[in-house]
Amino acid sequence: MTVKPDMRVDLGGIQLQNPVMTASGTFGYGREFDHLIDLNRLGGIIVKGLSLLPSRGNPPPRIVETACGMINAIGLENVGIERFIAEKLPFLQDLNPPLLVNIYGKVQEDYHQLAARIDEEAAIDGIEVNISCPNVKAGGMAFGVDPQAAFDVIRAVRSQTSKLVIVKLSPNVTDITEIAAAVEEAGADGISLINTISAMAVDVNTRRPKIANIIGGLSGPAIKPVALRMVWQVAQKSKLPIIGIGGIMTAEDALEFLITGATAIEVGTANFVNPRVTIDIIDGIEAFLTDHGIASVMDIIGTLET
Repeated sequence: MTVKPDMRVDLGGIQLQNPVMTASGTFGYGREFDHLIDLNRLGGIIVKGLSLLPSRGNPPPRIVETACGMINAIGLENVGIERFIAEKLPFLQDLNPPLLVNIYGKVQEDYHQLAARIDEEAAIDGIEVNISCPNVKAGGMAFGVDPQAAFDVIRAVRSQTSKLVIVKLSPNVTDITEIAAAVEEAGADGISLINTISAMAVDVNTRRPKIANIIGGLSGPAIKPVALRMVWQVAQKSKLPIIGIGGIMTAEDALEFLITGATAIEVGTANFVNPRVTIDIIDGIEAFLTDHGIASVMDIIGTLET
């Protein structure tokens, strides 16, 4: 009788039953997928990014397909932290997988207040901090492109919570390892790599941008090579666990990230193509381990030979 491989991984002190998580912004608040997959099979659930107050996001058009991916400029539309806790959390807290809440702000104080509010909720296991947002006090420069700004906002979050703090880094930087080092020093428990890459698309007939915001974020298979490279670079220098994100469509894609140094992965754009993709990836990783006689998924993490 074949013994099933151990799929468990440790993410900064929180045990996941497998390394497959959902990427913020692509899985709603979880309940939207309840009739499509068994949510209790997921390694972890990360919900849509939340701000202090509800946000309507950007005007449409907000999404455009592109070669091997998509560009979006949703503008982080969400119900706000209080409505999330009142209306969405009761369903999520009855699920088995650890729950992480993605947060964003326009000033450092927003992150400070969000972390403090989330710390009051026992049903929330951790926070994923989106630092790709524009800091309005710094002329619109994203927190995540400057090491000091990244350090300051993560230090503010860390001061308000004892929960797991994962930082989602922007790829739109010269040296991703500098930002990773800054957030590690500030007290982060882990790093997720990568957020979307700044991009745009043009309608040649109207000579206008295809997205009302002009610039959006590129995601999907097109960015996987960039994401893998950044995971590899950070894994060489950081002791923190890494969550790999970017163009993961199959179990093989996920395995690439694990071998490169990620402890877990998040599935994003693929959810729009195949709502069952997370379960397919979990099954695929398990099948790979079984076929290769590997006892634990931990045995392949960071095994890239160079």
